[in-house]
This record gives sequence, structure tokens and C-alpha cells, in this order.
Amino acid sequence: MNKQSAINKKAWEHRAYEFWLKDYGSPEERAKIIMENPMARLKQHGKYFSNINGLKIANPCGSNGRRAVALALLGADVTVFDISEENKKYALELAQCSHVKLDYIVGDLYDVDMNVYGNYFDMLYLEGGILHYFHDIDKFMKILFFMLKPNGQIILNDFHPFRKVMPINIFKSSVGDYFDTNIYNGDVSYKDFLDEGKKEEFPECSVRLYNISEILNSMIKSGFIIKEFNEDPSWTNKKLPGEITVYAIK
Repeated sequence: MNKQSAINKKAWEHRAYEFWLKDYGSPEERAKIIMENPMARLKQHGKYFSNINGLKIANPCGSNGRRAVALALLGADVTVFDISEENKKYALELAQCSHVKLDYIVGDLYDVDMNVYGNYFDMLYLEGGILHYFHDIDKFMKILFFMLKPNGQIILNDFHPFRKVMPINIFKSSVGDYFDTNIYNGDVSYKDFLDEGKKEEFPECSVRLYNISEILNSMIKSGFIIKEFNEDPSWTNKKLPGEITVYAIK
């Protein structure tokens, strides 16, 4: 595990399970919501998953498993890759309560065993904003490319790079330079939901913010054929961009 991943692992294993219980409720409660309408849990990305029964889908950085469980309920064979044991605990409990199976692998995505997972998956689903946890985006994209079968599909959803120059969604500050390439210390997304005492002891994570051209060009260099690129508005201000979604094939 490289230095950056070790830093982020420490941050994401700090009271994450406790936060999911507080914010999402118990796995039993959350499972009932997901089972009522699993497609709705995939938000605007549901159109890519209309016929996934029997497909092998990877959910890199799948966090607490809420998207992975929805995919499994729709018939997919889902594998989550994540850095946090705390996330795994909630996700597997959520899967059990939803009566589905998840494979959940805790470790550094840079270290995925390609002898096992090379050309293995029909689809990759990355969502919720994860690119900033990887300092080497070209290496990251190559790993994703090799994990997919020929003609496999990737749905990559992330925070809009516009956040580098203006606060959007949950972000209160930015680096102020859209073309900045520096690495910064930052907070995991749920820090602000903890009380002040817990914030004081909260480990920082290590982040690198990318602009749109860096993301798209890295995918192209890795071999992906980009079929669709969408921008969605901010959650808090519909006049500002909030998310991007790239749909591509191998």
C-alpha cells in the first residue's frame, strides 16, 4: 500500500461505521428503503443498468455498499473494492439485511490482483466522488481498463472539477486555481457531521483535485472509448455544475 493510500485508509477507518449508522440508519432500516426500489438508488445512472442480471460489476471505492446492494438486487454479481474495514462492516450488514451477496475486498486499488481480476468485469461503476483520492490518475485509469472485459462498460461519476475554483455541493472551500496540480490534506466527507470533539481527533486524508481535461484525457490514453459525457447541477445551487458522469467502453 502506497503512502497516500495508507493516509486515506486511516481517515476512512475513523468512526465511519458510526457515521453511517447516524446518517443512514441501521442496515435493517436502509435495506428496506433500497429493496423498495433499487433502481431509484442509482439516481440518474439507472439508465445504464436496465438489464444487468448475471453481469459481473465492480464498484471501486464502494463505501457503505448502498449502490452495490442496489445493483445486486437487480441481479448483478457485485464486487466492492474499498480502503476501509469500517465501510465493509456496514456494507456487508446491509447486504445481509437485503438478502443479497456482495464480495467486498478491502485494500489499495493500486494493488488489485490482475491474475484474478484482469479482464474480469462486464461493468465498472464509480460514483460519489473518488478520483481525488488517487494521486496518479493515469495509473488508476489503466487499472480500471485492465479490470474490464473487452467491450466492457464504465460509468464514472464524480464531483464536478468546477469545485476547484468555487464552493459547490458540500464543499466550503476550494484551491482557487482550476489548473492546480498540488496535493493537499483534506477531510473525508462526513467530518462536518460529527461533533466538535470528534472533529479535533479526525485524521486528514490526502487529495489531488483534477480538471475535466485531465480526467477525460486519462481515460482516452488508457484505451477507453468515451461514448457520453454529462454534467449535472449542484445539489445546493441548480445554476452551478455539481457532478460529471462519463460513460465509456473498452
